[in-house]
Amino acid sequence: MINKEISRVYIAADHRGVGLKLYLYEMLMAAGYNVVNLGTDDLNTPVDFPDIAAKLADAMLDDNQSRGILICGTGAGMEIAANRYRHIRASRCERPEQARDDRFHDDINVLALAADDIDIEIAFLCTQTFLESPFDNCEKRIRRIQKIS
Repeated sequence: MINKEISRVYIAADHRGVGLKLYLYEMLMAAGYNVVNLGTDDLNTPVDFPDIAAKLADAMLDDNQSRGILICGTGAGMEIAANRYRHIRASRCERPEQARDDRFHDDINVLALAADDIDIEIAFLCTQTFLESPFDNCEKRIRRIQKIS
């Protein structure tokens, strides 16, 4: 089920994440999301994950209703790079339950995936769960997020 509260889904990957990114892009477009592909689409030309994470962070800067998906070989590089930006709360998820809990508790707005380690169907389930799960908008969670923002 498409989450109509999301304005756009930005998706980006380094060269190691291209295959998974293109798969998720097609699946999300078919589901009806407004998906923006920020690259890279070239498996053969290495790119640095911090540059890709910066591109996604820049795209999300003025769009509070958007979500982002970052993919690299390990997922950790993208997560670390993305979390350097004050408006980004990124989490590397390997299971749909993690994506659900990270949305609920921490209002993550960027999902990081490890192309080298995750099954393609599980990656889609994590993505779906990330996009469909709500944030528990209670006082203590808002207070905690304000402290890190």
